[in-house]
Amino acid sequence: MEDDCKPLLSSVRGGEYYTDQTDSVDTKQRRPFHVEPRNIVEEDAQERVSAEASVLSSRVHYYSRLTGSSDRLLAPPDHVIPPPEEIYVYSPLGTAFKVQKGDGKNPSIVTIFAIWNTMMGTSILSIPWGIKQAGFTLGIIILIFMGFLTLYCCYRVLRSPKSIERIDTSDWEFPDVCRHYFGAFGQWSSLIFSMVSLIGAMVVYWVLMSNFLFNTGKFIYNYVHNVSTSDSEYGTNGTDRVICPYPNTDPDNTSSISISLFYVTENSTDQAVFDHWWSKTNTIPFYLIVLLLPLLNFRSASFFARFTFLGTISVVYLIFLVTLKAIRLGFHLEFHWFDSTKLFLPEFRLLFPQLTGVLTLAFFIHNCVITLMKSNRNQNNNVRDLSVAYLLVGMTYLYVGVLIFAAFPSPPLSKDCIEPNFLDNFPSNDILVFFARLCLLFQMTTVYPLLGYLVRVQIMGQIFGKQYPSFFHVLVLNITIVGAGVLMAKFYPNIGSIIRYSGATCGLALVFVFPSVIHMLSLKRRGELRWPSMFFHSFLIVLGVANLLGQFFM
Repeated sequence: MEDDCKPLLSSVRGGEYYTDQTDSVDTKQRRPFHVEPRNIVEEDAQERVSAEASVLSSRVHYYSRLTGSSDRLLAPPDHVIPPPEEIYVYSPLGTAFKVQKGDGKNPSIVTIFAIWNTMMGTSILSIPWGIKQAGFTLGIIILIFMGFLTLYCCYRVLRSPKSIERIDTSDWEFPDVCRHYFGAFGQWSSLIFSMVSLIGAMVVYWVLMSNFLFNTGKFIYNYVHNVSTSDSEYGTNGTDRVICPYPNTDPDNTSSISISLFYVTENSTDQAVFDHWWSKTNTIPFYLIVLLLPLLNFRSASFFARFTFLGTISVVYLIFLVTLKAIRLGFHLEFHWFDSTKLFLPEFRLLFPQLTGVLTLAFFIHNCVITLMKSNRNQNNNVRDLSVAYLLVGMTYLYVGVLIFAAFPSPPLSKDCIEPNFLDNFPSNDILVFFARLCLLFQMTTVYPLLGYLVRVQIMGQIFGKQYPSFFHVLVLNITIVGAGVLMAKFYPNIGSIIRYSGATCGLALVFVFPSVIHMLSLKRRGELRWPSMFFHSFLIVLGVANLLGQFFM
């Protein structure tokens, strides 16, 4: 009888219902535990998502709508909350993973290599070209300097949520920080500049996929039709042949440079027909539409997320390839500090802003560093682990760039022949380079839909409030992105320039301006802003502006 007199609705203590059931699951960040089977990254997904789980999900949603999240009066009772083995959480790529026992955090070594793997992108192919544009000595200095500079700006991004007082910023990302300080302008501008980096990467991917598919098909054709020699281009002789696709020919001195011609065993008209229908700029970029445009329209990118490990394999193989080529070719260096010669370039060149633009994107991780570091087990080691990751990235870029530049055979070729994609300096019949191109082609084919998914989620989510408003909306967006890639692959397939322009543009806001301004505003609000800090961070903004302007005037 005493129980019957108790009120039906009584206050409860926050977190009481979850103490014994969710263990490591944060009650402040609960997520729906019932997901579609296709979104669960497990082989037995059909068995785990049952009708009972669907009913429980509906009941939880019913309770959540009865009152606000801050009012615990109508919190779901114990029997509605699923046990830990039935709880799934969403990842940013739309997949769902089962909550495992433990804290769900990664050790420092995993976090470090996650950052390394995220930053290791297509920019690594353009580092030797960037060093050539700046000069060997100046290029090394700039690479080290840009590494420290972008690391500091990334550190400022990582610390920016913690500089906001009296607000819980534990689940904030950098766009949320920009919105806090600059309102809607900060939110939209950070989104736009982030889109520049993503769409720029997709354009570079399209150009590179056209290149790799062209050379892969050419290798297969030459092998099947018994083409006896390599490409009809200037290059060195020997087993490890290096070519200069766009040489400055000198009719007075061609003794050490060979011009290889095609010799086929069948009618030469077959070669002409093949060249007509298998063109790097006229046909291949359009062939890719048939393969990639349908993949961009998938609702979920979970299938492609399973192949992200190929990025690590590709980078490791590139490092192996560069090492082997350098051993076989040897070093070819001469130091001319300010004057160029016929085969060698000066150590200091005025084209160095082209390298800074490439490096801005090569070291760019500022828009997702907060998310990556949240998974670190020991948050006190975030700065150390971020620094170690940047050190590894910088050493990788320096290793590839220096070895390719130093091993490029001069004489007989000029160092000015180093291409924006250094793989283009090797003929299509090079078996080791063929496997590198094939591996990169498959990796980019799986990563490209992931990038398109991220673009769609951010743009559609901001404009329409839905990640997939309709098939028509998604199709129009994807056609626009694919069209940009096709046009660049046909009319301007220079990945070095595409990378430097997109890197300098997105870096202006997300690397230099926003982190510096936000840090100065936070210091001002606390009354701690001093003129040395103001001068230094203002100088960073000037560097960002100069970096962008330098791409158009150098």
